[in-house]
Amino acid sequence: MRTDFVAREVVTGLRRNVTMTIAMVLTTAISLGLVGTGLLAVRTIDRTEQLYSDRFEVQVTLTADVSAADTDCSQPICSDLRETLENSPLVESVRFQSQQEAYEHFQELFAGQALADVARPQSLPATLRVRLADQTSGADAVRAAMTDQVGVRNVLDQREVVAKLFDMIGSIRNVTFALAVVQAIAAVLLISNTVQVSAFTRRTEVGVMRLVGATRWYTQLPFLIEAVVTGVVGALIAVAGLVAGKFLFIDQLLSGIVANGVVPPVEVADIVWVSPILVMIGGGIAAVTGYVTLRLYVRL
Repeated sequence: MRTDFVAREVVTGLRRNVTMTIAMVLTTAISLGLVGTGLLAVRTIDRTEQLYSDRFEVQVTLTADVSAADTDCSQPICSDLRETLENSPLVESVRFQSQQEAYEHFQELFAGQALADVARPQSLPATLRVRLADQTSGADAVRAAMTDQVGVRNVLDQREVVAKLFDMIGSIRNVTFALAVVQAIAAVLLISNTVQVSAFTRRTEVGVMRLVGATRWYTQLPFLIEAVVTGVVGALIAVAGLVAGKFLFIDQLLSGIVANGVVPPVEVADIVWVSPILVMIGGGIAAVTGYVTLRLYVRL
């Protein structure tokens, strides 16, 4: 098989149907960009779970009067609550956070935002921060022991807050995957149409080649390569879009919560991990679509 002929035919086909080729590349790029975004969301969920796996706490917030009167948990109400928690075999440690400490942490968390300017120390409750020895059942036991106790305002399980964060990221993932499926269908139809048009415009020379003994694979290969090239180029554009989106949009959007350790950052290594997957998907879908189209709709 003459590789120079095949290469020449591929270039000719891409140039001859340049508008459809551009449309196919862009549609594939958008579809794979959405797939890449969904994969990054999945990776972020996994890394967030690892980040919080040993950081979950149960927060026992105290009432306003106890918070204001007791700055070091030395008075009877707070000290009794703390002792009860420390005596539980399900509790690893208990740390008291005063109103002033809660205020300082709040200022760090929302530094530079309007919310930090309107907050006051007395508006934030003192808290007993409970580190659990048993993450699976310890939270329910602490909640049952502390609920309705004198001096307790409420009991907050951080796992419930993180679950909402996971739900939000999961929703973003599901939406991007759904949009990716729609775009992928459009890309498949464009690839199929492009292959058919390309084969139709070169039907005469292909017919001559078949008459002089060229095999079916030899005449179909340039069209398959054209489809794969457009799929791979679309994947590379999608990867470039993910890199640009990270530096121009995602880093700025998540800068505050990343700096405070709420979620892990999206790193270049994550995009490097996603890139070969997108290239394989782009090239694979294009190859399969081109092959099926040639077998079903084109007689070469």
